[in-house]
Amino acid sequence: MIDTSTFLRRALLADAIFSGVAALGFTFGAGAFASLFNLPEALLRETGLFLIAYTALVGWLASRGSVARPLVLLVVVGNAAWTVGSIALLFSGAVSPNISGELMVVAQAVATGVFAELQYVGLRKSGSVVAA
Repeated sequence: MIDTSTFLRRALLADAIFSGVAALGFTFGAGAFASLFNLPEALLRETGLFLIAYTALVGWLASRGSVARPLVLLVVVGNAAWTVGSIALLFSGAVSPNISGELMVVAQAVATGVFAELQYVGLRKSGSVVAA
């Protein structure tokens, strides 16, 4: 367990807010975003559904004064993997987004990478808790 720093809680909260907005948009507006970005509607909707669960986890972590270090590491590694995976998706040829879609994928990949870095820094600033 770690005693979460204010920095870590704020980084997690910002991630939860960003992910929550994306979750709602992609889940309920998948059709509109599919047309706007020329990305598969199913990909956007399933991403939104995943982000609902992710938002709940990250929001819960942000609200705790102490958390299990492995859970925070899971979020950091997950965010880093999401960043790499998003860029890999563009190069894979599996999707053919228009320029707006490419910009959206790159922008969210950069934002997710920034969250990973901020959360890692926050994790390092957090103190360990000794079980009583």
